[in-house]
Amino acid sequence: MFRKTFTAAALVATTAFTALPAAANGMFSFTVNASNAQEADAIRAGLTLYQIVQGVESGAFVHQDGSLNGAAIHQVAGGGSTGVIHQDGNGHSATLDQQGYGQNHGIFQFGNGANADVVQTSNGQSGLTFQFGFD
Repeated sequence: MFRKTFTAAALVATTAFTALPAAANGMFSFTVNASNAQEADAIRAGLTLYQIVQGVESGAFVHQDGSLNGAAIHQVAGGGSTGVIHQDGNGHSATLDQQGYGQNHGIFQFGNGANADVVQTSNGQSGLTFQFGFD
């Protein structure tokens, strides 16, 4: 099921991305949310592997490569939540607010000027957000 969901999201993203003019201002963004336990486990495993490669020892991690980027992760209930914000480029802004247990989300921003605000309020939510800024 995860493979079908991911494939569909990739096809939609590719179709939408190719329809944009080369010098479009703004950003292109898409989010994939888990719809069942297997998909949530796959997202959690992917984010955990990312953190292991980066040498992270906590459930929250921000990686910034560029300038004028801003990021914040807020984890209220703790308890097994994983949050990642990865910013490559300049002028990105991202917040991730996790207010339950066992939540997982990764925000990945590329280019310039992408903006994301993700809030997870239910236990066990998992997702990935990919953004490409054109500013």
